[in-house]
Amino acid sequence: MLKTYTFPVYDYRQSPAQREGQVLRHPVVIIGAGPVGLTAALDCAARGIPVLLLDDNNSVSQGSRAVCYAKRSLEIWDRLGVGAALAGQGVRWQVGKVFFRDELAYQFDLLPQPAHQMPAMINLQQYHLEERLVAACEALPLITLAWKHRLVALEQVEDAARLTVETPDGQFQLEAQWLLACDGAGSDTRRMLGLDFEGQVFRDRFLIADVIMKAAIPTERWFWFDPPVHRNQSVLLHKQCDGVWRIDFQLGRDADPAEEKKPEKVIPRIQAMLGPDVEFELEWVSVYQFACRRAKTFRQGRVLLLGDAAHQVSPFGARGANSGVQDADNLGWKLKAVLDGAAPESLLDSYQIERAAAADENILNSTRSTDFISPKSRASLRLRNAVLELAKTEAFARPLVNSGRLSMPTHYVGSPLNTPDEDEFAGPLRLGSPCLDAPLGEGWLLHQLGQGFFTLLSFGPAEPVSVGNTVAVPLIVPADGLLAERYDARPGSIYLIRPDQHLAARWRGFDAAKIQAALRRCLGVLSS
Repeated sequence: MLKTYTFPVYDYRQSPAQREGQVLRHPVVIIGAGPVGLTAALDCAARGIPVLLLDDNNSVSQGSRAVCYAKRSLEIWDRLGVGAALAGQGVRWQVGKVFFRDELAYQFDLLPQPAHQMPAMINLQQYHLEERLVAACEALPLITLAWKHRLVALEQVEDAARLTVETPDGQFQLEAQWLLACDGAGSDTRRMLGLDFEGQVFRDRFLIADVIMKAAIPTERWFWFDPPVHRNQSVLLHKQCDGVWRIDFQLGRDADPAEEKKPEKVIPRIQAMLGPDVEFELEWVSVYQFACRRAKTFRQGRVLLLGDAAHQVSPFGARGANSGVQDADNLGWKLKAVLDGAAPESLLDSYQIERAAAADENILNSTRSTDFISPKSRASLRLRNAVLELAKTEAFARPLVNSGRLSMPTHYVGSPLNTPDEDEFAGPLRLGSPCLDAPLGEGWLLHQLGQGFFTLLSFGPAEPVSVGNTVAVPLIVPADGLLAERYDARPGSIYLIRPDQHLAARWRGFDAAKIQAALRRCLGVLSS
């Protein structure tokens, strides 16, 4: 039980296949109603795909789990109708400070540019996030949420996955044309497929202490290396909703989890950090280890792995949940194209290509962060401390400081769905990048992208271009101003935007044949 939150209890109901006593086939079945599974369900429903979402529990996640959600995740949720509410509820921040012992080493700003709709980051307890996503799912007739439904067996037949599901009323079977495994790091679905994780498990232990307090501390991310009150270790401080603050203490490799969680151990540690005059209450305490690893493949036949079921990273950098949300964002439009017959099933192989590359990028960054936070040798420790000391006065050293490279959107620069540039373009936007938002009229650009299928963002005259029943619809925008600047646009420039708001191709002028070829490539359709 938490002092600041009452966990909802959702009703168990028999699902349609159970009620009718038949083996019903569903276009998409999702296992796991965490942030990733709920997001995937909302994305599919937004594209017109009926979804059955199964979860073996009947509430939101217990305890203190994910807390930081990045701008890109908020943009994805905004497309799905919940971004503004989440941004309004969460604690917004964009400045981080890194301390070495008792001095500020340097600080950073995650969103130095003005004119963005969404903040760089919000802090929001995972149970708040899930409750909002559940409510959004329950409001959509295309989504059936089935609580207390546990997957116990999985068989792949020729054109579907056959599931055996256990409920309080017994077992039954159903089929899914496509099964999305969003059931976390201990995924039963992944185990049934015989897919093991590959990578590294770290021995260091960390203590999470969520405390209720009033503190005159700015809404920023504060990270200490070797603070006086916790020598030779690190501490991280974040503000959350409801007057709750998250404090992470590095404990080292040999810490006893049972001992470290005891209030008589935790309270003096927090009091020493905050000072004797700060009053607080413990809300939640846990000790964790972490891993940087992933499944060899994210697709096996009719089953696709998303989120922690596919990959794990350390919590430093907020790359876990945010990466899972991007998994769902990547997959939904591809499922829609395949189910509609607009693209071959092989298009789903690009999910593996693009999101495995994203997972590798996150694992690399997360491993480097862990090595910097917890050096494995005296030489590494001396080097780390020298970097921190230099960062106080020398700008060149600051990029080397690594208290967790914070979640950034993945750029699918090597995707086979991209059409290589024929013309030169400058600026941060690259092929495979998520689109940069900017004011557009009285609204925002991203509100106009990804709501249907493909979009032609055009800074000059343009017409619809189609491949089969897939149409890329023009969005004509002014050829000057901030939007044109962010896209390095000139009069006549045109950009093919995927349904997940990623850039697939661009040219300096409208050419229907070239756009049609790029659209075929993006759909995996190799011939006309």
